[in-house]
Amino acid sequence: MGLTLSAWALFALTSMLIELTPGPNMAYLAIVGVSQGRKAGYAAVAGVALGLAIIGIAAALGLAAAINASPMLYQVLRWGGVIYLLWLAFDGWREASEEIEHAPLGSSNALYFRRGLITNLLNPKAAVFYIAVLPGFVEPTGVVMTQTLLLSATYVAAATGIHFAIVTGAAALRPLLEDPRRSMIVRRGLSVALGLVAVWFAWKTSV
Repeated sequence: MGLTLSAWALFALTSMLIELTPGPNMAYLAIVGVSQGRKAGYAAVAGVALGLAIIGIAAALGLAAAINASPMLYQVLRWGGVIYLLWLAFDGWREASEEIEHAPLGSSNALYFRRGLITNLLNPKAAVFYIAVLPGFVEPTGVVMTQTLLLSATYVAAATGIHFAIVTGAAALRPLLEDPRRSMIVRRGLSVALGLVAVWFAWKTSV
């Protein structure tokens, strides 16, 4: 006996509901979408997806449990994530104050892909999800590794679909930024918002 269709569907629904809850990914992707456009936003989505997939594989191998069992490792990842988000907020504020020449498309997309990846690798809550929520949907009489990988892929797919929609919607607002002064105000406002998300993240992940 293995994972049932009803259990899989319930897990997929749970994953979507969790991803719809405001958090670092949602805030960062919305900022990239509205300030840099769809292509940069989609590159960030791909980075986020890879980060989630890596953590999912680590969970299947039992590494995420080690993170959860080690308060020091958890805190290192937690504060690393907070500091990285604060740095992104600072970088966004600084760039809003400068006349920015658009970098070549490839390098720009690579930058946002890398940022999306790092943001998730430094998010201990992602690891906690895989060991606190996912196991409840695994049928212990079946092949646990296979089920874990399938559920991990389901979570990544659900998260990526929602992130894709967030970037698409945010990018639709880009025409509002054609005026340089308005663009600076909006980008600074978004940078402040990301800084507040970093503070919220620090509070939310405290144990």
